[in-house]
Amino acid sequence: MENLSARSVAGALLDIGAVFVRPDQPFTWVSGIHSPIYTDNRLVLTAPEVRKGIEDTLAAMIAREFADAEVLMGTATAGIPHAALAAERLGLPMGYVRGEAKDHGRGNRIEGKLQAGQRVVVVEDLISTGGSVLATVAALRDAGAQVLGVAALFTYGMQAAKDTFHAASVPLHTLTTFDDAIEEAAARGQISEEDLPRLRAFRDNPHDESWMK
Repeated sequence: MENLSARSVAGALLDIGAVFVRPDQPFTWVSGIHSPIYTDNRLVLTAPEVRKGIEDTLAAMIAREFADAEVLMGTATAGIPHAALAAERLGLPMGYVRGEAKDHGRGNRIEGKLQAGQRVVVVEDLISTGGSVLATVAALRDAGAQVLGVAALFTYGMQAAKDTFHAASVPLHTLTTFDDAIEEAAARGQISEEDLPRLRAFRDNPHDESWMK
């Protein structure tokens, strides 16, 4: 299996437009935050060569950082395919956790077989504030799982997310980061070196829009 560096993963995501950096024409997130970067890791699934390298690297990271993992659980819906592809490579069982329990059938929130005490790694595609994936962790813990941590493709590296993961005692490992992406974009000439300080200012405090001025 391939084991790509963080910068190589960032470059691959830039190549397919899964990460798009545009500091002078900010994107608007659902939350209303104006962002110089937009991330859509669903595009990984439609790019077979990139997908293979990223999923190989994700599986290698899980094997390295969470060697005792017994089950992979994807977040619904973005983490599901990455959990499935990594689980296939690692020969592990896989399931997923819904955002909320079903209102029909057995009312499951956790799909797939999970036994109390099993060591679980949660797989996510993107970490912003961390709130949704940590809700997944809480659901698994409530079901008796021993959550070893979270494995994700990309993180914005926001301090609020770091604080939240620390408070929840949940280790987080990602293939690449916001910093890797903007540094790779600058190296390619897609943005200027002069853009980097204000992009890092966004990362440090997305609610402070002075970076746009």
